[in-house]
Amino acid sequence: MCANFEAIKRNRAFLLDLPEPPFEFPNDIFPLYDAPILMHGADHPEWDLAKFGLIPFWAKELKYGRHTYNARTESVAEKPSFRHAWHRNQFSLVPVETICEPKYVDGTPHWYGISREDGLPFTLAAIYEDTVIDNKPVRSMSLLTINADHHPFMKQFHKPNDEKRSIIVIPEDNRMDWLNCDASEANQFFFEMKDEYVATPKQRKSEKRQ
Repeated sequence: MCANFEAIKRNRAFLLDLPEPPFEFPNDIFPLYDAPILMHGADHPEWDLAKFGLIPFWAKELKYGRHTYNARTESVAEKPSFRHAWHRNQFSLVPVETICEPKYVDGTPHWYGISREDGLPFTLAAIYEDTVIDNKPVRSMSLLTINADHHPFMKQFHKPNDEKRSIIVIPEDNRMDWLNCDASEANQFFFEMKDEYVATPKQRKSEKRQ
């Protein structure tokens, strides 16, 4: 599971062959923070903002997103919170510098930042949804996750007896295909993380209530 990540820095968007995002956003993203995402465009991905934590079209309050920031690929098509976005092929990408995960040592969580060994930003698979809260349009998103019980790198994170989960990194060559794919073919993009990532101890910043 991923409840905190460092968004791509605006001046590093060129590393993904993209223009600089035309808006401001926090560096550290927690549930209900506005985060930069990439949407389907005519010839290339286009920037947008979405709250981290998918808010279904039928929800009446923003706080719903505090429980929907990750969507399991095994159940995303059936879960009431996610199935509308999934079956409407509302796929997006979330460009990040680092994702944060806990590693437990003697029962105590120690936070680590997971990033590419070469320092480049990377893009995560997500779904998005649109709704209206208090008469205002709201776009939100959830990161997709897969099982990582046997992944040589990702299995070291989270509580010892909990199922291990991993975000899905969409490589450069597959980004446009992911943004344009149909739900029936999405599983071909459920890539396991490759061995190009490293974990570094990190002082996790405190979340401020949104």
